[in-house]
Amino acid sequence: MAHSTLKSMLVTPLQALLRASGALRESLWRVYCHASLASQLRAKLPTSVVVLGRTSVYGTGNILFGDEALIYPDLHLETQGAARIILGDRVVISRGVHLVAMEGIRIGSGTMIGEYTSVRDANHTRADGIPLRDAGHMAKAISIGNEVWIGRGVTVLSGVTIGDGATIGANAVVTRDVSAGAIVAGVPAKPLHSV
Repeated sequence: MAHSTLKSMLVTPLQALLRASGALRESLWRVYCHASLASQLRAKLPTSVVVLGRTSVYGTGNILFGDEALIYPDLHLETQGAARIILGDRVVISRGVHLVAMEGIRIGSGTMIGEYTSVRDANHTRADGIPLRDAGHMAKAISIGNEVWIGRGVTVLSGVTIGDGATIGANAVVTRDVSAGAIVAGVPAKPLHSV
């Protein structure tokens, strides 16, 4: 009986202590992840950007974040040469997204990008007698408008412009421009209807 009473007296304060320390650990982790991302960029990372996990930056680090962006873990960012990645205010980038720019990628304010999406503005080229890895690439900038919703597992290819308010269905492959307000899905992505 005494053991049971002692246990019940300790459980509630111990649970409260563990909850408080868990919240502190989470806050410190976010501060660490923000600082880690900021150290990899050429431009200043706004303090309002929330970074929930590790982010990998490759190449030049020429990436600009808008205010209040929400960045989930395992984001892959890559810029080469003079290319830039520009993210507007309140952009949400989910887990495992790849953004790779050889020419440039612009993502408008309020846009949300689902898990494991790939946005790449370059394609490899082939040349006789040259290994694929060394044959170079062709790049065309990608522009994604404001308030665009890109579903999970989407691929956006070079030269594509996606208009404001468009919706891209999960696992779509976007090979051509998407007009403002359009809803597209499939491989290759085709319009379903406009809102």
